[in-house]
Amino acid sequence: MSKPHLLLIGAGGHARACIEVIEQQGLYQIAGLVGMPEERRTQHLGYTVIATDRDLPELAKVYQYAVITVGQIRSPDVRMRLFQRATELGFQLPSIVAPTAHVSRHATIGAGTIVMHGAIVNAGARVGNNCIVNSRSLLEHDAMIEDHCHISTGAILNGNVRVGSGSFVGSGSVVKEGITLGKRCIIGIGLPVRHTQADHARFVGGDKS
Repeated sequence: MSKPHLLLIGAGGHARACIEVIEQQGLYQIAGLVGMPEERRTQHLGYTVIATDRDLPELAKVYQYAVITVGQIRSPDVRMRLFQRATELGFQLPSIVAPTAHVSRHATIGAGTIVMHGAIVNAGARVGNNCIVNSRSLLEHDAMIEDHCHISTGAILNGNVRVGSGSFVGSGSVVKEGITLGKRCIIGIGLPVRHTQADHARFVGGDKS
């Protein structure tokens, strides 16, 4: 039986990381990528950018499944817009889990979320829609990650941490158990987060950029 086709919406560096995970998961056949006009007909790991955002209504008539493969650091807006657009057009957005990741059978992963290589999502953790749980990150027991978040490489969220929608937790940062990060927070690289952060907080240590 042939695998269902999966459209990748986004054609940058994060898309290449997603391709590798999707290939190893082995549940979908990649149909192609959607990118910027100047990216059309370029290739990523053997897959072609076949269309732009303007073509999504027509693509929705051909393909049932899609996933957002745009990266997210400073702002979730692009991923949010594309996710909403794809949903409105009737695409189904499956969760993608690398075979090298561990997702507890007692955890939940939302639509369009990708769990990358070596990540751990422990018992009772809940991850919302359209999130990136990046390589070697750890979501401990009962952590709750709302929609459109990016938990970056090697980040550690201890038990009962709450992360509001649209937030970014940088590589190697460690969030203390029970802490809440508000909506659209940005946590920098390699930082210990010991206190609750308000909505739109920017906790970046000595980096003022």
